[in-house]
Amino acid sequence: MADLGFEVNDDTALSRSRLPRWLRPLLMLSVPLLLIAGGVWLYIAGQAYEATDNAYVRQDKVSIAPEVGGRVIEVAVRENVRVREGQLLFRIDPDPYRIALRQADAALAKARVEVDGLGAEVSVADVDIAAARDEIAFAKAEFDRQSELLDRGFTTRARYQAAQLALAKTREQMNTATSEARKARVALGSGGAVSDRPATVEAALAAREEAVLNLSRTEVRAPASGVISQTERLQVGAMLPAGLPTLSLVADGHSWIEANFKETQLRKVLPGQKTTVTIDAYGKALSGHVESIGAGTGSEFALLPAQNANGNWVKVTQRVPVRIAIDSKSDRPLIAGLSAEVKIDVRADANADAR
Repeated sequence: MADLGFEVNDDTALSRSRLPRWLRPLLMLSVPLLLIAGGVWLYIAGQAYEATDNAYVRQDKVSIAPEVGGRVIEVAVRENVRVREGQLLFRIDPDPYRIALRQADAALAKARVEVDGLGAEVSVADVDIAAARDEIAFAKAEFDRQSELLDRGFTTRARYQAAQLALAKTREQMNTATSEARKARVALGSGGAVSDRPATVEAALAAREEAVLNLSRTEVRAPASGVISQTERLQVGAMLPAGLPTLSLVADGHSWIEANFKETQLRKVLPGQKTTVTIDAYGKALSGHVESIGAGTGSEFALLPAQNANGNWVKVTQRVPVRIAIDSKSDRPLIAGLSAEVKIDVRADANADAR
């Protein structure tokens, strides 16, 4: 045991004797110096970039709802199927709307018949006006003759008054015929409409156009090309009210990143700066640039905004949405809602060309 202890101490002494005395303190100081240098480098590098992992892929989404209500009789799509713009998605029972169109056609025909009748009334009124003019002329001549004879004493006052009354009656008939003709012409008028058609016919035509439009709306078609989602609520036989969102369509061709940066990170962030986007699901970096900075923090557009004017106020660092445009093409399709990491290069020299 004594020999073993002597040999160990001797080896230790020999290993120490091989190192120069001036190198020992240098080795002891090198480790903290390297740590300090690494920290300084990380600090300087961090000043050149702003990064966040609170970022997500966004795409245009359309909530599809029927514009007319009714019973679903056909479903032409299923979950996650790709559709083209104008492709049929589902069909609502068109029979009630076909009946409404037939009623509108009948109302239009009735309006035209009424207009023809009003035209005939106008013709009759014009004839009555012409006859009333002739009767007025005759009654006026008779009244003048009786008045002259009365002055000479060759007629009685009764005949004079009868001629006077006949003249008044013919004038009343003239006024009545004129009023009837004016009434019929007003009914035939357009009422200030753009077209010259009678107002009753115009109203019937508008009702028919509405019926045709509602019938066409029983076929719900894709407003854009994309992928259909949330089809579980759409079943054959279901009653759908007008305006109730039934499907969702994620449109093709436009994806961007919504990165929520802390407000303290926006001091050097400007539109046009280069960015690096890494999609968590794929792990591949994509190039992009800052397209715009949000007009308000996320809490400003919340359904129930925070009420800070109270005694329990606590300052919380807010986040501002920054829209990142993707410049490079991804090898795999981007899915709305995927998480991402975004790093913005805020160095002035690196973004000189972008500006």
